[in-house]
Amino acid sequence: MVDYNALIDDEVWAYIRKVDSCYPPHAVDLSVDEQRKVYDRMCTAFRAPRPDGVMSWDEPYGGVTCRRYEAGASDVTVVYYHGGGSVVGSLESHDDICAEICARTGYRVIAVEYALAPETLFPKCFEECWSAFEAIRSHWTGSIVLVGDSAGGNRAAAVAHFARDKDGERPVGQVLMYPSLGTRRTDRGSYVEHAQAPHLTTRDLAIYRLFRTGGVESAVDDPRHNPLQDSDFSHLPPTVVVTAQCDPLSSDGEEYRDAILAAGGKAVWFEEPGLVHACLRARNMSARARVFFDRAVDAIDALGKGDWPYLTASDARDAYTAGEWTLRDSA
Repeated sequence: MVDYNALIDDEVWAYIRKVDSCYPPHAVDLSVDEQRKVYDRMCTAFRAPRPDGVMSWDEPYGGVTCRRYEAGASDVTVVYYHGGGSVVGSLESHDDICAEICARTGYRVIAVEYALAPETLFPKCFEECWSAFEAIRSHWTGSIVLVGDSAGGNRAAAVAHFARDKDGERPVGQVLMYPSLGTRRTDRGSYVEHAQAPHLTTRDLAIYRLFRTGGVESAVDDPRHNPLQDSDFSHLPPTVVVTAQCDPLSSDGEEYRDAILAAGGKAVWFEEPGLVHACLRARNMSARARVFFDRAVDAIDALGKGDWPYLTASDARDAYTAGEWTLRDSA
């Protein structure tokens, strides 16, 4: 049995209590309308002021409502897919996060308000994410970095897999924060160790999966639904995955990194200690959560510039053999 009192510090516990006061631990058992009400209430409670100099416009891309953030001219566009278990979340829920990414990197950020389950089921939800990406890719010149958290990390990775076979549409990188990537291996790792973690349990995950497909399980073999169930991980963009230790989804990050490295790509995975799922909202009240967010923003900044400031596992072995152990960050 995991001793979360030992793993989680006082700042993160204070964050957990504040979330619970707005969004009850068993919110997944509420009606969809009630889930959205309490989720929106929680997002409002944590919403940070918009950084100076960031402007935004709501506008459609590919028939999908999006929100564009700019802090000045940029030839890099971040396409952001929000989290929320495919059931909750909106442009408003992640507005402060997207605005801060824009302010800190100077990149254009376009957040995609894809349709939610259960009103919109797979594959329509993916098709909306892809349609927005294609339209953004066509409209803006320069590089694209895909970013998403939780269910949005699933969307970003699915788009990356689908884009690799399309001429001229491959993003320059992807940054995934505690993503749900659809592993088949739910009998090991974090799925077992953190099955009852604060803020997200394996029971919650099972319920959200059923919401997304309307109870139909046949979609699980489709990488547009579950990127980890693809049969080919080659030619994916450089990938940075940042997960929280106390989260059943954390092992998805490790598995995804390993699959990309095995296919000859660039990928790195960071599991940040003592944090829980959806810890992005804790960044202004927890030092550990600030490190998590800094890690993600630094990755977005680097990938947008075409940099790879990480050593992969094979790079690290080669450097060690050559006597040049100058590791900055390791997979």
